Amino acid sequence: MTRIEIIGIPISNYVRVIRMACEEKGIAYALTPALPQTPEVLAIHPFGKIPVLRHGDVELCESKAIATYLDKVFPGNPLLPAEPLPAARVEQWVSMTNTVIDRTMIREYVLSYVFPKGTGGEPDRRIIDAALPALQRQVAVLDQAVAATGYLVGGRFTFADINVMPILAGIQRYPEGRQAMADARALTAYFQRHAQRPSFLATVPPA
Repeated sequence: MTRIEIIGIPISNYVRVIRMACEEKGIAYALTPALPQTPEVLAIHPFGKIPVLRHGDVELCESKAIATYLDKVFPGNPLLPAEPLPAARVEQWVSMTNTVIDRTMIREYVLSYVFPKGTGGEPDRRIIDAALPALQRQVAVLDQAVAATGYLVGGRFTFADINVMPILAGIQRYPEGRQAMADARALTAYFQRHAQRPSFLATVPPA
């Protein structure tokens, strides 16, 4: 079968999500580094976002669509449950992660440190401080969600967990995120456990 090609930069959380999906299912893939909005990305994603995927004549964009394709085409550990209700709950978590959690934890919080916009070149405390109440609430929601089973959905690792893990890794690079995680015992145990998965270890982005 033609090899999977993932196009995007390895520091992108969403690129990592698709790489983790491939690792979980044992799918051989090639990573082609490309920034958003570059011609090779725009050729597949009309808005220039990463990752995009090429598999023979198949071209796909958006991480959830890519993961669904990989899960249905390739054998190996299923990323998405077959049963309707667990499948819907995975979709629910993926949607909340993409529309709410990523926006707060990555776009508003982490990127304020990565790309500081303060007047002296330091992180803008106004943006960070404004994001903290939502970040802390979202950490508390995740903490409660994983407390019973150690997973977001049911009793096994799914695409919902794959979406959350890189984000949790990101916020722990900075002091307020580390503190929020330290206050969330179940979520900390969840992260520490799944951070040992081969799929997570194999996709750690460069510093």
